[in-house]
Amino acid sequence: MRHFDLAPLYRSTVGFDRLFSMLDQAAGLEGPAPSYPPYNIERTGENAYRISVAVAGFTDKDLSIEVKEQALTIRGEKAVGEGEGKPDYLHQGIAARAFERRFQLADHVQVKGAVLDHGLLHVDLVREIPEAMKPRQIPIGGGNATPRVIEGSSNRQAA
Repeated sequence: MRHFDLAPLYRSTVGFDRLFSMLDQAAGLEGPAPSYPPYNIERTGENAYRISVAVAGFTDKDLSIEVKEQALTIRGEKAVGEGEGKPDYLHQGIAARAFERRFQLADHVQVKGAVLDHGLLHVDLVREIPEAMKPRQIPIGGGNATPRVIEGSSNRQAA
């Protein structure tokens, strides 16, 4: 795999920190991607998405969801009750370790809600583009339209 050194760009640009961190993340420079817990990302509509994270053994009190600076962070940590001892497992196949999973959100993507259902945490997202940024049709005038004069008069005399 090729390695690109972006250090010269860091020194000569201002305000592109997020872009460069996304490039580093895509290139795998921030270390190996975590594999726990597994997740799915699906498109549920033209501008709607759903992230499903397998969180078997976690309750809604053990999970937290946060959106900050276009990054969605899902954290899970099992709460240990007072007076409870650690179980004596003969085989432990269900992982209950703490985790943190981050997803980079595109511009104008908002989190609409989250539901914990049968061991899956579903986070619903929607892209809401502001009216000012949506494409709009510009009407084309007919050939009979007279040009509008912005400054001066339309009856200029030649010198």
